[in-house]
Amino acid sequence: MKNAKLILSSVVTLATMGMTAGVASADTYSVKSGDTLSEIAETNNTTIEKLAALNGITNVNFLSIGQEIEVSADASTAESAAVTTTATSEATTTTSEATTTVATATTTSTTSSATTTSGSVYDQFIAAGGTDAMWTAIVMPESGGNPDAVSANGYRGLGQTKEAWGTGSVATQTAGMINYAVSRYGSIENAISFRQANGWW
Repeated sequence: MKNAKLILSSVVTLATMGMTAGVASADTYSVKSGDTLSEIAETNNTTIEKLAALNGITNVNFLSIGQEIEVSADASTAESAAVTTTATSEATTTTSEATTTVATATTTSTTSSATTTSGSVYDQFIAAGGTDAMWTAIVMPESGGNPDAVSANGYRGLGQTKEAWGTGSVATQTAGMINYAVSRYGSIENAISFRQANGWW
């Protein structure tokens, strides 16, 4: 029998946010209406900053209903990094030549996003009576165009409110925003001017 090389090539890509080698899979929490990142952090004995880093959240004031949040108890030791490990070893054996390749394993963590795209939400907003100026000056700074956005303070929807019109369809939220703008500021234009001058409305 001749000597053969058994080549073991293992390429393991761990692309999970906040996962390091040897750490067990994290627990997850599904965001519900009214949830805030601070409440989720407090409930799971961690901080907003650690949850944001663990889940790749860039704006801690906005969560989407149904978004999966990793709430690992090891969040304090986890780092948001992609780890690539490549190991190649050669062994000599007295059997026939063989080459074995260990399968590549890839795990990814994906943050849920709103089911509608910004363009289609915009179209629904305009169709419901909203204006381009209101979208640009109020909706985008307040919620980024996400009808399911929930701020850390519990404000919801396109216009970021705690009123009932902050939830529901884009048409319902748009009608609520228009009514609020007119009843509080006298007109949509006045509401836009106030928002631009004060950074809130």
